[in-house]
Amino acid sequence: MPEGHLIHRHAAEQHADLAGREVRAAGPQGRFDARPWDGRALTGVEAVGKHLFYHFDDAPAVHVHLGMRGIFLRYDDPGTPPKPGTRLRLATPEVAYDLIAPSRCEALSRAEVAGLRDSLGPDPLRHDACQDEAAARLTAFRGPVGAAVLDQRIWSGIGNAWRAELLFLTGLHPNARDLSRDTAGRLWDTAVTYLALGRDAGQVVSDPDAPDERWVYRRDHCRRCGAPVLTWQLAGRTAYCCGMDQPEQR
Repeated sequence: MPEGHLIHRHAAEQHADLAGREVRAAGPQGRFDARPWDGRALTGVEAVGKHLFYHFDDAPAVHVHLGMRGIFLRYDDPGTPPKPGTRLRLATPEVAYDLIAPSRCEALSRAEVAGLRDSLGPDPLRHDACQDEAAARLTAFRGPVGAAVLDQRIWSGIGNAWRAELLFLTGLHPNARDLSRDTAGRLWDTAVTYLALGRDAGQVVSDPDAPDERWVYRRDHCRRCGAPVLTWQLAGRTAYCCGMDQPEQR
């Protein structure tokens, strides 16, 4: 599933191409009726965690969640026919975007958008996110930190790859509990810094000097010390951890 850094990258690119313009909207696949938005001005494309919101003049917002299989295709020639399975096409005379296989593509009222926002925790890539709130939510969580950071109600936008790398960078074992306020704030600041690098690069970046490498995620051995990477199931996903650099406190 695309994590928050890629969702924010999509939002920035599409906002630059589409915002402030009247767009032609279509639902080629037939599963989404795009007529209410066809010919309307798109005022903004916004990312919150793993969710995208398309805001229009005098129309409900369009909410998109890519899920596990959703992708966007961009065409410099908006006359390019849509691919089979395109749920939503948004186009101007200069560019077209096709949305394929999202888990959600739906109209939301202003109240429904607000309700969805309220269900999500702070997003490390949003300027309106607050470290104090992020730390408070994390320290209030009664389970392991490795479960907390995947819970979109605690922090939004973080998936399994970022969980592995951010916990490694802060020296935290995924099973750690009862974090201090300072430790929670340090983990948040790490997320803010590195997710921004990932957004700009279009991939998970946990080492700016080797952006294509990971410390522990999907590795057999820790790239820093060479110790075996430990794996187990935590919150429904495979946890990755270096037993030397992320010692488990007893």
